[in-house]
Amino acid sequence: MEFVLTPPTAPPAPTPEGLAALHHVGVTVSDLERSVRWYEEKLGMVQWMKERFDGGRTAGLMRPGTGVYLGLTQHESGTGEEFAPHRTGLDHLTFAAGSLEELESWRAHLVSLKVECSEVRVHQEPIAFALFTFSDPDGVALEVMHIAG
Repeated sequence: MEFVLTPPTAPPAPTPEGLAALHHVGVTVSDLERSVRWYEEKLGMVQWMKERFDGGRTAGLMRPGTGVYLGLTQHESGTGEEFAPHRTGLDHLTFAAGSLEELESWRAHLVSLKVECSEVRVHQEPIAFALFTFSDPDGVALEVMHIAG
């Protein structure tokens, strides 16, 4: 892995204030009920909304006590093919851990639920961080990451 920290060559484009956080990410799934159960059972998320729209259905999930929101959508025209990070669109989704201990606890939890996880990878340069990877039932690439300090 190569890290590149370069100063901007020009000032940022002028924009309105705000956009200080990401509100939610929407992920297309092949089986909405299966995916809702998986995110509830494995990540402790709860469903707070559901919606039927012309061409599909959506479920809104949240992790109680956090600002983490996720939308899962099943499209009637979906092909059912497995997620692939090399196609244009979502490459992966990363959840933040507040400490290295929290990250390791999440990995142990997921492994105990038979979720295949990578080993924890710890880096010190150019910043101290650690992460591990896993995937959901459709193969969507997921990570838990902690950035120190």
